[in-house]
This record gives sequence, structure tokens and C-alpha cells, in this order.
Amino acid sequence: MSESASNVVYLAIALIDFVIAGWKCLALLRDRTPTLSLITVNFVASGLVFAMAAPAGYRMLGQLTGVAGFATLPVYVGILTCFALLHVLTMLWDPRLRQRPAMLRRRVTVWSAAYVAAPAVMVAAFCSADLSGPADPLTFNTDFADEPEIQVFLGIFLATLACATLSTYRRCRTLRPEGARFERALRSFGTAMLFVFGYVVCSVPAIVLAAAGDHALDTVGVLGSSFGSIGALITSYGLSGAAVGAWLRERRDIRALQPLWDLVVAGVDEELAFSVDSARSHRLAWNVGFNLHRRVIEILDGMRALRPWLSPLPAAAVHAAHERETARGAADAPGRSAQELQAAVTAATLRDAAQRLQTARRTAAQRGQADRPQPPAGPPVALPGEDTPASDERRRLLHVAQALTDPLVAMALRDVRAQRSADVAGDETADEAGAEAAERQ
Repeated sequence: MSESASNVVYLAIALIDFVIAGWKCLALLRDRTPTLSLITVNFVASGLVFAMAAPAGYRMLGQLTGVAGFATLPVYVGILTCFALLHVLTMLWDPRLRQRPAMLRRRVTVWSAAYVAAPAVMVAAFCSADLSGPADPLTFNTDFADEPEIQVFLGIFLATLACATLSTYRRCRTLRPEGARFERALRSFGTAMLFVFGYVVCSVPAIVLAAAGDHALDTVGVLGSSFGSIGALITSYGLSGAAVGAWLRERRDIRALQPLWDLVVAGVDEELAFSVDSARSHRLAWNVGFNLHRRVIEILDGMRALRPWLSPLPAAAVHAAHERETARGAADAPGRSAQELQAAVTAATLRDAAQRLQTARRTAAQRGQADRPQPPAGPPVALPGEDTPASDERRRLLHVAQALTDPLVAMALRDVRAQRSADVAGDETADEAGAEAAERQ
């Protein structure tokens, strides 16, 4: 890569790492675990590494210290720090090691000691080397390959990096995590290790040949930085891809639940909302998990508030309409699972109850009654799925929200209105007949 391209790529990766690090810090405040702490520190270190490794940052740090190639030291030590953290992280993820805490502590201690000792030797070798003269950030390895101290510095760096990446790759391939999303993220995480190892593969022959005085492979050494950049991007996805996917799904579910929230919370009692901003909480980009859980709780509270206004008529009308659909044949009627039919029953019952409540409120207001309208008399009506476990409520409510606009629900509600109109007309006819009979007597 050219210096201008390296500036763009490296600084872009640094920005991505810092953004993810900030996001992980917010998560760390809510869930302080060792693994999340390591991931957060890794993203901070990675952002700093790429900011210093960019030619612009590299030269700026050289000017501040008075040593043109000084930035190589913190960059390489930072790289080892990142991959040491990732290696330790995979050990903490390993369920087999977690079942044997003594072995886990021993392995973490041994590897951590090696990852501390290697940078210490690198610092000593680097500080004792003669680095006078200009330094090119992309060709430092081959430009100073003839310096014995730099040979030690680079040898320890590349050997430690190779051990870290290959060990992490092997552990990622043997881990058996729970959940398909985590498994895919871990697989991509392992693939990133191979790309970073490609940096070692490109750098070693270029450095060895340059140490002998031949710079024919300097371009290959520069190519290794591209492998490192690709590996860093894949690593970022491996560590945050599953979380980003979950965040996007939670945002999508908040939007999907909005119509149901408008029906049973905003349309029933605004005091059921957690705050005045509840109606706009789906617009927030942070704390999405909390907003989703809050939305589910508010909807359940609204459904309980509507319970006195529930009627058995919508449920019967939905089943009757479904039977008519089925009788028309599979070509005309969409196939519905028991879960979808239950959601349609719930949606129709809630829409009918909300409409009855609003009608009663308008009638009470016309009569000048300040108190809340009295619900109709009758036995209590239960909604299907009220015994759903808390872990499945989100999925159930999403089905109900989707069913609010189902043609089957609209058809059932029309039937309920027609039936009630007929009942009212029948009652009026009966009253008129009773009045006429009374007059004849």
C-alpha cells in the first residue's frame, strides 16, 4: 500500500476500533465480566496501534520523540498486546478449561508471563539499536534489518506473533460454543488469525533477505501490512459481529412492536409508559436492550389494563373466519400455524377491547362523567398465551404485533361489529314489542 492509502485504511480501522471500544465500555458498565473487559481493552489497544501505525501518526510520533522510527516500538508492542489478549480470551471461552480452574489459571499465567517477557526484551533491543536517520513506516523492517539489535527485536516480535495467532486459531477451531451466531463469529475470528499470520509469512523472507543485503523482497514485506489490516477487520467482526447482529435485531423488534404499543399503552393509559420518551425510545441508538425489555413490559401492562374490556366474540369470530378460509381451499387461503392463529385471536381481541374502551370514554365524556368509564359486566376473558414463559414473551408479542394488520383479524372484527349491531337491533325490536304489548293491556 502507498502511504496515502495506508493513512486512509489505518485511520479508518482505528476509528472503527475506538467506536466499538466505546460501545463495549457502555456494555461493560452494565455487565462487568473478565471476557468483556479483555475485549474492551483489546479494541482500545488496537485503535491506538493503527493510529500510530498510520504514516501520518508514525511520523508525528517520530517528530515528538526526536527518533524517526520510534513509533515502531509502541506499535509492535501494542500488536503483541492485542493478540495476547485475544489468546487469553479464547482460553477463557474454552468450556473444557473452565471446568478445570487450576489448569486454566496455570495456562493463563504461563502465556501471560511469556507475553510480558517478549515485549521487555524487545524494548531493551530496540533502545540499544542505532536508529539514526529517516525511517519509512512501511519499510522499517527491511531498512534496519542489518542492525543486530533490530534483528533480535524483529525476531522476538514475529516469533511471538506467530505463536499467538496460530495458538488462537487452533483454539478457535476446537472450541464448541453454544449458539450458531457465536460459532460463526468464532469461526471468523479464527480466520482473522490466519490473515495476521500472513503478515509473518510475508515479513520473514523479506527481513532475512534484507539482512543479507538484498532488498528484492521489500515489496513483499510491505504487502504483509495488507494482511494485517484485513485480519484486524475480520477480528473486529469476530468480536463484535454477533453483538452488532443482536443490536440490529433488537432495534428491528422495537420498531415492529410499536403498533402494538400504540394500541395497548398509548391508546389505553399513558401512565403505563416508563417515561414520556417511551414513544420515541425506538429512535435511540444506545441501550437498545433495555428499551426493548421496557417495551415488552409496558405492552404486557397495557394488555392487563385492557382485561376488563375483553370480549369472547373476537376469538370466536377469528376461528369462524379461519374455518371459512380453510373451506375455500388451500389455493385461496394462506396456511396458518397454531401460533399464527393464536396471535390473530390475541390481536383481534385487543383491537376490539381498545375500541370498546375508547367508545365508553367518549360516551362518558358526553355525559360529563369525569371518572373512568365502567367496564361491561360479564365473566373475565383470558387471552391465549398468557402463560407464556418470560423468555418467550418477546417472540409472542412480535407475532401479535404482526397480526394486527392481518386480513383475518379485520374480517373477524367486521363480523363482531355486525353481530353487535344485530344484537342491538334485536334488543330495540324486543323493547318496542314489549311497549306495544303493554299499551294493549
